[in-house]
Amino acid sequence: MSNVNKSESTAVPRIIQGGMGVGVSGWRLARTVSQRGCLGVVAGTALSTVLVRRLQQGDPEGNLRRAAAHFPIPSVVERVFKSFFVPGGIPPEQPFRLTPLPVQQAPESLTELTVLANFVEVFLAKEGHAGLVGVNYLEKIQMPTLPSLYGAMLAGVDCVLMGAGIPFAIPGFLDAFSEGHPAELKLDVEGVLTGETYGCTFDPQAFFSGNAPRLKRPQFLAIISSATLAIALARKSTGRVDGFIVEGASAGGHNAPPRGPMQLSERGEPVYGPRDIPDLQKIRALGLPFWLAGSYGTPEKLTEAEKLGAAGVQVGTPFAFCEESDIAPELKQRVIEQALTEGIRTYTDPVASPTGFPFKVVELEKTLSDAAAYEVRPRICDLGYLRHPYRKPDGSLGYRCPAEPLEDYASKHGAPEDTVGRKCICNGLLATMGLAQVMSTGEHELPIITAGDDIALLSRLLKPGRVSYTANEVVDYLTALLTDGNSR
Repeated sequence: MSNVNKSESTAVPRIIQGGMGVGVSGWRLARTVSQRGCLGVVAGTALSTVLVRRLQQGDPEGNLRRAAAHFPIPSVVERVFKSFFVPGGIPPEQPFRLTPLPVQQAPESLTELTVLANFVEVFLAKEGHAGLVGVNYLEKIQMPTLPSLYGAMLAGVDCVLMGAGIPFAIPGFLDAFSEGHPAELKLDVEGVLTGETYGCTFDPQAFFSGNAPRLKRPQFLAIISSATLAIALARKSTGRVDGFIVEGASAGGHNAPPRGPMQLSERGEPVYGPRDIPDLQKIRALGLPFWLAGSYGTPEKLTEAEKLGAAGVQVGTPFAFCEESDIAPELKQRVIEQALTEGIRTYTDPVASPTGFPFKVVELEKTLSDAAAYEVRPRICDLGYLRHPYRKPDGSLGYRCPAEPLEDYASKHGAPEDTVGRKCICNGLLATMGLAQVMSTGEHELPIITAGDDIALLSRLLKPGRVSYTANEVVDYLTALLTDGNSR
């Protein structure tokens, strides 16, 4: 719809839908939002695991098989489906078969799976319309990054968004892959010696056995929290940065740590102050479009953002709980019912995430935000996306996660204090989208739900007598003032 875009000539979207959690912003949500002239975004985190678990559920609607049929290397599809596709699906009490854990030198099977998984998700989001589709990654999750980017580009992704770190190298990777050239990502390794470097590589020519295609170079939007970082990325990145998403501490998911020494409130949450408010004047001076995020999910905030010089807003939480999102329906319903009755809020947990970044969680019983439920869960690290590579005395790499079993972490010379309060975000987020693993105890992994502070406003999206709402209704709500002719 023309009211959503600033102009048909620039096609810069006023609204960017957040790339949330693991699979929360899946292809159905992104596709719906894109068809409205906004930027629909799929979550790129852990897509290899998402794909194989859905294949093990039997792909009942045939969507994965339809998308995979368009993948340019049929032999890759054959190998992945032979390993993981279960016609009719596995019984609900049977554990999912696991994928190899991410490592520096990934086995070829994992690389192929990662490329295919990202291709499938983006293909489905783009299928049947001409709208823009983006994919969101976390800079902190480095080892799957290159094959993930390449798979998304093979499917024609229009925009790559990345936060939770400083993604200086990503624009250069997009340039290289668009020309069929190889790329190497330098890993952040704990304990590395001066002059040592460790990296992951991906070569499109090798992947295609010498005949890699030229691909469209997607735009790159960096998710930032300060003007300092915006300036550094604009000046020092390896390629073109096309814009910024300026995210405040009230946004869901991982938040940037407060500047200066960590201070906690009475509730135990990080305290953010004036130093954490981004200088929009300096960001505007860079001449690149930017979007404001973090409690900007209302029509009034969209208008305010544009008056501040922003191209628009990124909105996560209102889309996270709409009908098209991939949060398990029963969890969605519990959140909405609690929002309508006793109220619901988030907690910015300073230690939950193994990344070390504060992580905002929804306070809900029978999830990992419930202290009693967290305490009885056996520690396990069987997905490994948030493991930290570290240098062993012989120069090889080891991998450890503060949320893994305490004895395992200690055996890898990890500091015991780093394990306190750490939660298995990987398994928790997969459980949130209905892909919970069956543990050795026979019980299913518990979910962990992330959302922004806007969760308190969910009732505004519900029409009288309704207990659910659609992505289209979110767009209609956000653009109400524009439709009425009251925008700038």
